[in-house]
Amino acid sequence: MPNDIESLQKVLQNDPSNFQARRELSIMLVNEGFNVEAEANLEFLCKYFKEDAELLYNLGIVYEKLKKFEQARDVYQKAIALSPQEDFYYNLGEVYVDLENWTEAEACFKKVLEYDKKDGNSYFNLGLCYFNIDEKNKALDCFQKAVAINPRDVYAYFYLGYIYQNDGLSNFAIESYKKVLDISPDYSWAYFNLGSIAFKNGNDEEAIEYLKKTIQYNPVDIEAYKLLTKICLKNSQTEEVMELLHTALQKEENGDLYYCLARVYKFIGDLDAYYDNLKLALRNPYTLSYSKKGLKQEFKSVGEMIGRNEEIQPEKMVEEYHSENEQNEENYLSDDAEGGSLPEENQDDTFEEDEESEYDEYSEDSDEEDYNEYEDEEYDEENEYEEYDNSDESYESDEDEDDYEDDAEYSEEYEDEYDSEDDNDEK
Repeated sequence: MPNDIESLQKVLQNDPSNFQARRELSIMLVNEGFNVEAEANLEFLCKYFKEDAELLYNLGIVYEKLKKFEQARDVYQKAIALSPQEDFYYNLGEVYVDLENWTEAEACFKKVLEYDKKDGNSYFNLGLCYFNIDEKNKALDCFQKAVAINPRDVYAYFYLGYIYQNDGLSNFAIESYKKVLDISPDYSWAYFNLGSIAFKNGNDEEAIEYLKKTIQYNPVDIEAYKLLTKICLKNSQTEEVMELLHTALQKEENGDLYYCLARVYKFIGDLDAYYDNLKLALRNPYTLSYSKKGLKQEFKSVGEMIGRNEEIQPEKMVEEYHSENEQNEENYLSDDAEGGSLPEENQDDTFEEDEESEYDEYSEDSDEEDYNEYEDEEYDEENEYEEYDNSDESYESDEDEDDYEDDAEYSEEYEDEYDSEDDNDEK
């Protein structure tokens, strides 16, 4: 294929006006992933052939790949005005999804279904639109139609499970998540949600096994570590969770994980290690979702108990952290996309509610009275877990909205699968 590209480039060097060669070159460049070069060639052609709907459509595909969604929207609209086609509407709908314009996306996918009533991808995307405008019954209907047409639609099953889970239909949710795992056994979010359901239903051992599976397939899932720590402390199972936390922290420091480890050391009565890990949590504030004010008070109280009084300085400047974290996230998402278990870049669709801490007393908006626990000199296991039930937003309600990890990013999950099936790049 590179030889074909090179030969076409030589043809154009000798004859820049050879539009057929430039069109063929553009398609080859798109197929080989040379999107910037394809963009330049297609834009050149579109200046001369302004009424060519296929050229505009292919330029839209390139803009999508380059994340230039507004430009993709505009050329798809022009292509549809010239020649309304099913694929044109579908791709325009995908762009509206990327732009989170759910109403316009809905209209596009409905149009596709006028052409083909058995288009499972359009039912999935239509369900996604309804899901994001909080019309869950319509979303449920669309996801059910999607899996009826394509019984291996892992993302539709996942959304079905999520909706059932939030509606309190645990058995249906479990069935849907297990179908996800039948299709994609390394899908970490399904394990996480099954673990959350098991925990809510009082099946702690089952929850632990699902959460360990979550971490096996997604070692950077911080929420899984947090919930696992909570359950293991509740059941006095400290050794394994401590080992998992240490292993994770050897790979990358994280404020939340240091705090989880601090809780384990508090539980076993090692106050020096408890204090040291609180210090490390506070030194990593940009990966710390718990209230820094609460942790500082806790740190001070423990220090007074053991005769230590140290100042905390963040380990990294915020600019340094964000730069490093963006690179880590990019690498992580790319790795998981290859494994087929996570969205690629557009993690916005995967249930992007802001995740609150399972330990509600450390949320940023907590009142100071929530920190009374830190004044006690002895660990009170019963009170430790009662506070989750008595918080303004109980853990169970958090599970419904926050603990089930967002589709996130799904915008990428379905983007890769559905784009690859429906983008006719070679037109």
